[in-house]
Amino acid sequence: MNDFFNAALWEKAWKDESDLKIDRMKKNGIDPTRSFDHKAKTFNEQSFSEEGRKRTKRIMNWLEGQGIEFENASVLDIGAASGVFSVPFAERGSRVTAVETSPPLIELLEENISNFAEDQVKIVPVPFEEIDVEAKGWNRAFDLVFVSMSPVIHNWESVEKVLQCARKYCYISMPVVPTEHSLVSEIWPLVTGQPYRSKLTEMGYLLHLLYLKGYAYESLITREAKTTEVSREAALQEAMTWLGHHRLPVDERNRNIIADYLEQAYPSGKVVIQEGGRFGKVLIRLQDLQALTR
Repeated sequence: MNDFFNAALWEKAWKDESDLKIDRMKKNGIDPTRSFDHKAKTFNEQSFSEEGRKRTKRIMNWLEGQGIEFENASVLDIGAASGVFSVPFAERGSRVTAVETSPPLIELLEENISNFAEDQVKIVPVPFEEIDVEAKGWNRAFDLVFVSMSPVIHNWESVEKVLQCARKYCYISMPVVPTEHSLVSEIWPLVTGQPYRSKLTEMGYLLHLLYLKGYAYESLITREAKTTEVSREAALQEAMTWLGHHRLPVDERNRNIIADYLEQAYPSGKVVIQEGGRFGKVLIRLQDLQALTR
């Protein structure tokens, strides 16, 4: 039971698991910061659709319900993508610094913020991992640091760097389990010979370490789902990317297996994908911690 309260042990376990996953992805030729490039346009369309805006608004309203005021606030949006949150932050009066490195997403982000004043949304096209927080002047510089479903968060050290930038609040979201994905469930038995079973992810490490280290936070776990239709080519690309994320061989054998299956199962050329799962959100209150340490 003592290990349950041993923060160093939990930090090491998270780091070891993350390092293993990242190393396997690199061996498979996948850069986590660029794995979204091929679906940037589709992601942008979904994010700014009526349903996408409703999802975003639900999160924004939850944050406001926790006491966050966006008018005149400074926000650091890490992994901003095409502006799914940077845009509504700016719409509610915030000054936004958007960190994004994917060229197709940056191009879409530039389009989506074109109607704002020039200094309201600033794009930083540099990986957050490479940014020196002190040299950049970002130490406790932002009222809210916002990190939604980003590979930037992969161990406790990365969490500490994100927290370093926040003056009042820090929001982090990630899957509780790998996203439920109908295509994954279909192809997993073909590639592995076993039925697909999801495993819990890093959200547990994050919440437990925040608890052990004395942070004040609000957490929320929701179940969400969506349905999309993509071409067979896009489905194949998504499936191969997914294999790399889940430490399976991204090779010609598996590509042929998946391509043959898609051709037989979806003769129309359109693949309907159902995605969903449990997602965790946590809002960390930095000013509460600072008040206790004065």
